[in-house]
Amino acid sequence: MRFIGNKTKLLSYIDDILSKNNALPGERFFDFFAGTASVGKYFKEKGYTVTSSDILYFSYVLQQAYIHNSKEPSFDKLGKFISNKLAPRLMSTPYEEVLDYLNSIQGTEGYIYKNFTEEGTKTTPTPRKFFKGDNGKKIDAIRQTIEGWKKKGLLSKNEYFILLATLIESVPFYANISGVYGAFLKSYDPRAKKDLRLRPLSLSTKGPVGSAFNRNSMELVNSIETDTLYLDPPYNARQYAPNYHLLETIAEYDDPEIKGVAGIRPYNNQKSEFCNPATALEALGKIAGGAKYKVLVLSYNSEGIMPQKKILEVLSKHGNAKIYEVDYRRFKSNSNGNAEHKTHIKEQLYVLKRA
Repeated sequence: MRFIGNKTKLLSYIDDILSKNNALPGERFFDFFAGTASVGKYFKEKGYTVTSSDILYFSYVLQQAYIHNSKEPSFDKLGKFISNKLAPRLMSTPYEEVLDYLNSIQGTEGYIYKNFTEEGTKTTPTPRKFFKGDNGKKIDAIRQTIEGWKKKGLLSKNEYFILLATLIESVPFYANISGVYGAFLKSYDPRAKKDLRLRPLSLSTKGPVGSAFNRNSMELVNSIETDTLYLDPPYNARQYAPNYHLLETIAEYDDPEIKGVAGIRPYNNQKSEFCNPATALEALGKIAGGAKYKVLVLSYNSEGIMPQKKILEVLSKHGNAKIYEVDYRRFKSNSNGNAEHKTHIKEQLYVLKRA
């Protein structure tokens, strides 16, 4: 998934740094700002017992699928319900068969179609072009079908979240955006013109089942004990909630009151202290001083709103702090089309061994 700060390409480097600081598979790992759950999934498969948390609900959906699960879904109840509606396919898994069914259903003019497609918003001053009309209808139909199956008791908790995560992970491949959902493109990107199809997740069947939370992680500082505490907070003033509002709305499917050209949902209760220079360092200090851990790893970058010197000052109050740096390519949406904007930045890993 395209996501600000996604660490997929840095995972092996993070793993190497942890090894150098005596972190061992089998220990506890707390992913404090889970995002796409890619970091938690990686370390779960390495054998760590992972706890993850994020204030965004769509992140919680991904955590449930990747962290709080260690097996392929069987869909025993659902399989019986839809078996006579499926075309036979050799060597397919129950998961693939369910996706085949969802991919075959007719679209419906639901909330996403009516609020985030050009056809559905053609009477507004600026029609929203997040999706082509047929794809908006398909998202609605799939989301409503998944919820209907849940209400009928045809899905286990894990199966429900796996299907919902599959939809969330598939949507970005068909969204008419440059990287985030704070704005849509004026003309349709080639990928947005394709017919939406669900893509199976690469589920994590290795490692112990972890724990997932949909909380402001600052509320968990004093309550969860871990060996490695991994922090990947926002780096700048751009709040994640408005930039991923559409994924949040698809996950919640709660028909929110939206506003503005982009149709952003309310997010006052989802703001991060790390997006404000006046509160970011204080929040870091609360975590470093109040959390229960052996090693704290902070992933940040050279253009973040917290200066390197200040970060080291805060961390050094609680133990031995080191910094490691690696060149990293900028997230595309942050360049704002400025050709002179640096395309490479320094990704910084601060490692604090608790005194």
